[in-house]
Amino acid sequence: MTTAANDPAAAAECLKGTRALVLGDMVADIYLDGRISRISREAPVLVLEEMGERVVAGGAANVAHNAATLGGAVCAFGVLGEDAGGAGIASVLSRAGVDTAGLLATSERPTISKTRVIAGGRATVSQQIVRVDREWHTALAHETEEELLAQIRALLPRVRGVVLSDYGSGTVTARVRRTVIDAARAAEIPSIVDSRYDILRYEGIGYVKQNDAELAAALGRELRSEEDIHAAGRELREHLGADGVLITRGAQGMTLFLSDSSATNIPVSDHSEIFDVSGAGDTCVAVMILALAAGVDPLTAAHLSNIASGIAVRKRGTATVAQEELRGALAAIEGGC
Repeated sequence: MTTAANDPAAAAECLKGTRALVLGDMVADIYLDGRISRISREAPVLVLEEMGERVVAGGAANVAHNAATLGGAVCAFGVLGEDAGGAGIASVLSRAGVDTAGLLATSERPTISKTRVIAGGRATVSQQIVRVDREWHTALAHETEEELLAQIRALLPRVRGVVLSDYGSGTVTARVRRTVIDAARAAEIPSIVDSRYDILRYEGIGYVKQNDAELAAALGRELRSEEDIHAAGRELREHLGADGVLITRGAQGMTLFLSDSSATNIPVSDHSEIFDVSGAGDTCVAVMILALAAGVDPLTAAHLSNIASGIAVRKRGTATVAQEELRGALAAIEGGC
């Protein structure tokens, strides 16, 4: 049974308290803020005076964070290193009300991180000048995988929707992937995957979120036209046996492909200036799973995720969207503002 059909405002209210599990590669987005002071004598490079450092939840952690700020009851599952990045992610999520009991700390690998150095002068706008990534592309140790699976199996019967956020860093192993997909199907609850590199391995998943570049890479061909996008979206949905595929397309908005063979283009909801697309896909996934888990029909859920993503891209850095912001954006649209 679906609720709030064709009514995004009513659907937004359904997000509150919806219980969802978010599993995947937890990423620490670290921002080092500095002020340009001089040119180094050692090499022709800038010297920055560090003004501050902050850790923001990225990857699967950003999906969980967004789901929580949107009103969901969220449980996060993944692997963190025993380091400052891992502690930072756990702290951010805990403060947002996310259940972090499923975050396993391990000494076998450090926390995945993306460190952005942000710099500016006294009379210049601060901007990112370099990013340093620390990534892992190896599978989990057997003991860690077993512990993660045991916790997932214990919690799955108590949630209404599941997210798999796969950045290729090894958290979503073949066993984890199959366990979650099969359990979600058996329980008749929605699941959604956002996988950057391995989407074709997610046979049987409920819903898929990809951007147009990821879709082209997955199918091994360029997508130059509207017809190409539509053919590719349908092909991916049929290959996976998914209930729906949502393709995000930048300035062209989104396209939702459903199992009834429909394809619906959803235009960008707000044409204001875009500051940063970092993490907007995570916002999209968070809204989709909460809405679907609450019984909202897929097309209305996609419209709602489009609006929320439009809020996220107007913020600098990896950001979350609060339910109050979503409610305000919906009111502005209804009022014709």
